[in-house]
Amino acid sequence: MKRLRFMHAADLHLDSPFKGMSALPDRVRERMRESTFGALKELVAAAIQEQVDFVLISGDVYDLSDRSLRAQIRFQKALEQLAAQGIPTYIIHGNHDPEDGRAAKLVWPADVHFFACDHVETLTVTKPDRGVIAQIHGISYRSAAVMENLALQFKPGLEDAAQIALLHTNVDGDPAHDNYAPCSKQDLLKAGMHYWALGHVHTRNVLLEQPAIVYPGNLQGRNIRETGPRGCYIVDMSDNGRADLAFRALDQVRWFQMRLSVAGVQTEQELKDKIGDQLERARAEADGRDAVVRIVLEGRSAISGMLRKGRMLQELIAELRSDEAERSRFVWIESIEDRTASELDLEALQQEKSFLGDLLRISAGLRADDAALQAFAGEALAALQSLPQAAGDPAAADPDRLREWLRAAEEMAADLLSAEGGWPG
Repeated sequence: MKRLRFMHAADLHLDSPFKGMSALPDRVRERMRESTFGALKELVAAAIQEQVDFVLISGDVYDLSDRSLRAQIRFQKALEQLAAQGIPTYIIHGNHDPEDGRAAKLVWPADVHFFACDHVETLTVTKPDRGVIAQIHGISYRSAAVMENLALQFKPGLEDAAQIALLHTNVDGDPAHDNYAPCSKQDLLKAGMHYWALGHVHTRNVLLEQPAIVYPGNLQGRNIRETGPRGCYIVDMSDNGRADLAFRALDQVRWFQMRLSVAGVQTEQELKDKIGDQLERARAEADGRDAVVRIVLEGRSAISGMLRKGRMLQELIAELRSDEAERSRFVWIESIEDRTASELDLEALQQEKSFLGDLLRISAGLRADDAALQAFAGEALAALQSLPQAAGDPAAADPDRLREWLRAAEEMAADLLSAEGGWPG
């Protein structure tokens, strides 16, 4: 088996509309809209710099099956640049860009191959000075919702060549993603591949090191659930088939969620300064990129009452956004969530012989008993299931999340039921 180096990317989602981020200054909106194309440009530069033997893209090149012409032309230009450097590209279609989607009639370089959707294709990769270096197996989605276990169709080829497979799939039923082309890790192991180049899950994850079963994640974060560095893997495969992975960040706009304690904050100036410090921290961690941040304010402080009166928080966000829109590299505030509470001693209140004391004691008992908490959540949150916007089953959230919600409800109830909280009842 020959040594080789390749790039594994997936989920480019070119020309993503960035839903929920429409009310932006023109300059910020344009930078956001161009970010997926900027990440593609970085992919090409990284592949050339690393002198990879080939590039693998494991589905969802585009964001929609009715893909935009500009996205297709930008992708065509990127692959032409790779081909000009002697770097072939192997691509499968995923659920966002299935083969039956509307596509322009463009001419692609000879070194570009889109895998078929009716069977697993196997291509042999040969280099003039090294002979056969790998066999690449792949299958595309015919339509957006593929429910068949496609992994069962993969079979190994030549014994002395690296066996690499491309598949857009949900392995072992990750509940955070649509269960398309579902398969198990055991299904992948049985196929006899040296490397599984997966797509569909947007958070990078190495499911297994040997043989390598890898999600590279998406190329560019597109919402507040896709935080942190995004990019691809550069993979060096040894002559015994072992893969050595190096992550390469390619994102142009980085997303952050940050928690900020307001404990001890007494004035608007102190709050403004603390939020400013968080923005600077995000700027540093973005490493020269633009950034989008959601800040969650939490803790007990005298500032809590001010945050809930009038438009103080909205006006502060507007001013900070205005400042950032003028910077060469912005840190845009996606939102600031107020989860603060007034300066109450919940432990002392829990000891009182009062309605609030009883409520806090019941809540403490639920936090200490996962089964009781799950049963309570099922009853308390049942009404949410009937709402059209409800996603999944909120009552089935993990115990840590349920305890977080319970604590927030405790603090809200304490504020409302105490004189300090200003409850009019």
